[in-house]
Amino acid sequence: MLFSCKAKRSVVTKKRTIENKEEVVIHEENLENTTSKPEKTYANDTEKYIDIYKEIAQIEMRLYNIPASITLAQGILESASGNGRLSVEANNHFGIKCHEWTGAKIYHDDDAAQECFRKYNDPKYSFRDHSLFLTERKRYSNLFSLKKEDYKGWAKGLKAAGYATDRKYPEKLISLIERYNLHELDKEVLGDAYVKHETPDEETVISYTVSKGDTLYSISKRYNITVKELQNLNGLNDTALSIGQVLVVKPSEN
Repeated sequence: MLFSCKAKRSVVTKKRTIENKEEVVIHEENLENTTSKPEKTYANDTEKYIDIYKEIAQIEMRLYNIPASITLAQGILESASGNGRLSVEANNHFGIKCHEWTGAKIYHDDDAAQECFRKYNDPKYSFRDHSLFLTERKRYSNLFSLKKEDYKGWAKGLKAAGYATDRKYPEKLISLIERYNLHELDKEVLGDAYVKHETPDEETVISYTVSKGDTLYSISKRYNITVKELQNLNGLNDTALSIGQVLVVKPSEN
């Protein structure tokens, strides 16, 4: 029997009888797969990350109503496109710390030295834990009153609710979403229910810095919006304010 020189097959066949049934064990070695497709190439690690995890992000969106664009942008940013230590050694793609966690742990320098972070057996569990982290904590509850198409509102709301200390966090998420068209993933999930969310240009958005004596009510009256609208714009779940806090208020009408 002749074989192609491109494929070498070494077959060891062992037969044994177990309860009157014949079992055949075949061991193959040095087998070259000539029909396998070449590995897909990517322009950069971020494109590769998106391709690997986009379906998981869309599944989480269907189950937990968190925009897939936001989930992926956070994953890219928090894990350095899958290259960060926490993602490589602990499958932790969102920088979620231990808190009440009773599972495996990893220690890593962050805001302080050797902080405790959650460790997962597989990246998909990190994505699921991210969904649960946002849906089960009251401080993120206002996010779910936003439209799922409103990735800019979600990005700003995450920062306002305290997900990250980086004051540029919303801008970084929005930049990733728009650079890689991640909002198209939201559109795929929502289908006919998708309505493009129109957000005013950044130049027309007014911000206000809280001063002594300010309340949400007084600020809302100044800009002719309701307290609830002001809370939604800034991801606030109560009326507490601090001096120096920057609030997004309604877009300019000019």
